[in-house]
Amino acid sequence: MIKLTIIWVVISLFCGLVIYLIPKLDRYIALGVTLVTIGYALNLFFTQLPLNLVLIDNFGISLMIDDLSRYFILTNGLITAIVILYCWQTNKANFFYTQITILHGSINSVFICADFISLYVALEMIGITTFLLVAYPRSDRSIWTALRYMFVSNTSMLFYLLGAVLVYEANNSFAFAGLTKTTTEAIALIFLGLLTKGGIFISGLWSPLTNSESETPVSAMLSGVVEKAATFAIVRCALILEEIDPIVRMISLASVIFGVSCAILERDTKRTLAFSTISQLGWVLAAPSVGGFYALAHGLAKSAIFLTVGKLPSRNFRELQFQPINSGHWFALLLPALSISGFPFFIGYGSKILTLDHLLPFQTIIMNVAAVATAIVYAKFIFLPHQGWKSIRPGTWVTIMALVATLMVTSVFDLKVYTVGNLVKALAIVGMGWMGYFLLFKRYVVALPRLFERFEYLIGMMSLILILLFLFLNYFLPNRSWNLIGF
Repeated sequence: MIKLTIIWVVISLFCGLVIYLIPKLDRYIALGVTLVTIGYALNLFFTQLPLNLVLIDNFGISLMIDDLSRYFILTNGLITAIVILYCWQTNKANFFYTQITILHGSINSVFICADFISLYVALEMIGITTFLLVAYPRSDRSIWTALRYMFVSNTSMLFYLLGAVLVYEANNSFAFAGLTKTTTEAIALIFLGLLTKGGIFISGLWSPLTNSESETPVSAMLSGVVEKAATFAIVRCALILEEIDPIVRMISLASVIFGVSCAILERDTKRTLAFSTISQLGWVLAAPSVGGFYALAHGLAKSAIFLTVGKLPSRNFRELQFQPINSGHWFALLLPALSISGFPFFIGYGSKILTLDHLLPFQTIIMNVAAVATAIVYAKFIFLPHQGWKSIRPGTWVTIMALVATLMVTSVFDLKVYTVGNLVKALAIVGMGWMGYFLLFKRYVVALPRLFERFEYLIGMMSLILILLFLFLNYFLPNRSWNLIGF
């Protein structure tokens, strides 16, 4: 299985380069790579885990595949395959498929990393390929958005790299396990880099503009799987070092509330989805032991919604309220929106119930309120007026329906959640959300101020988060602090 893993990773990256040399086979090779990933991920569900492989013992450079990895790998395979199928009948150049495939392979690498230096290399590869995909239209706006993303990404990774060096100084190893013996400063710097890269809480304020200005397939990739790469690393660290588990859970609460509050009030469809992603990534962090399952559920639903929203006649909810959309597009929005709201018989229901069942007492009230707020957000899509079944491009329809079918099929991953109590609770949450939408929030769709999304404020947000991380870590790990100024 270890040899198979190495071959699988190498194939993903190698095929990305081959595509550029054989342009006539670009989409076929790209799709083939994703199908290999899906097959590999499904095989992991029947393999005894974890699997470990030390590559360079002196530096602690190693690979680890565990229960968490398999859900994230499956998410990457399914979403990338769907995005490629969505673009199948378009005029995307082989350059686009090259970057998608290299991005896919880089994200896969993250999900099997067990050391900070390998993770750094993989995250930087993700940053470069994402930059090229965001800038793909070559317009002034897209190039500026891509440069903005790249600057924020590289700055955050400088903090991360400094933290990784401090881990090595304390352990003579870059292995994740070194977190148990390093300083709070190292943990804070690493987490700052990962939180920013993953678009979590106010560190993720680069996300709304990047998602809204990117092409629809790129937005689906960003929200569905790219931002989950850094989130995966945070979840794995929380599982390794129990002392930081409460900190990760508190960060998750802040991200959930911040993201869903902005999403409820936002009037732009793509920005609403981007803010919702900030909130949903908080759900992934809220219960690390089941975070992988939630990441799969969210990735599938959010990608389907992004791909459908790209076909709507307007991005403004106010305009859409008076401009009925194609019933086919509405139906394609309905099912994934129900899933992410936690409606029964979709994977989103099972993942939400499992997460709520694995919360600590201090999280319970806030997360249940956030579940209702999530239903309010997606009621904005579910209750859009619609009429007629106008023709839809076959590739678009097949792609979205494949995602919707996956949402329903994967709902059987955990049948234990289908109890009378859980079903009543889920329906009550969704019902309260819809009631809140009709009674209050349908009337108050506003244009949120974008002051703190401005380029010059994004670095300031990193500084604020770093200070908060120092305070929290010194409180929970009081004996780990190292005096940086020497006294």
